[in-house]
Amino acid sequence: MNDNNHQATILSIETSTEVCSVALTSGGQVLEHHENYDGKTHSTLLSQYVQQLLQYARSRELPIDAVAVSMGPGSYTGLRIGLSEAKGLAFGLDVPLIGVNTLQLLTVSTMFNHFIDEDDVLYVPMLDARRMEVYTAVYDAGLNAIEEPHALILGETSLDDLLSQGHTLIVMGNGSDKARGVLPAVPQVRFIAGIKPVALDMMALAEKAWRERDFIDVAYSTPLYLKEFQATRPRNPLLDL
Repeated sequence: MNDNNHQATILSIETSTEVCSVALTSGGQVLEHHENYDGKTHSTLLSQYVQQLLQYARSRELPIDAVAVSMGPGSYTGLRIGLSEAKGLAFGLDVPLIGVNTLQLLTVSTMFNHFIDEDDVLYVPMLDARRMEVYTAVYDAGLNAIEEPHALILGETSLDDLLSQGHTLIVMGNGSDKARGVLPAVPQVRFIAGIKPVALDMMALAEKAWRERDFIDVAYSTPLYLKEFQATRPRNPLLDL
């Protein structure tokens, strides 16, 4: 069922970073959730966590209306694992699939956890990429994209255009640690530590997508990688002889 009065029960999956997390939400409430912050556990823990949520729903005779998944940008491996699990669930349960942008998720998490009542504030989520690169975007308080998601090589002048327009910039995400060491220390740039993308914070974006019937294709959807995957070749010790 999908009508405006129905409070959807949504199973959400987030695996775009080192965090592996799932959540079951309904009508603005988190019913059950599991997270692991150890990293590189997605392939072993995700299915286990999902089964626990399914068991929770079955025990309460609670039908699942949709599956939501974080689409990236982020870790290539994590995104593939998460989307594969989400597609299998949506197909098996015969429910719609919702895609959530990870950078929007970081922004929403920041808004919910840190009250910032100021004018001209822009949110700059950053996810760690290789070397001095991050995946980033820029959103206003209404979650409108001032800059769409893109890869950025950090430098001292990376945010100069935004700062020249008089904005206060809120920078968060695991890529912000890199940025803190590169960007100039000015009052208009504020770093908020500890913001990680987790499934329970997907609730607002997933429920909005449900209300707007904004679903993605179960068969053909792909993660938002932003860059082509570049495999690292293992070193050959013989070449060092």
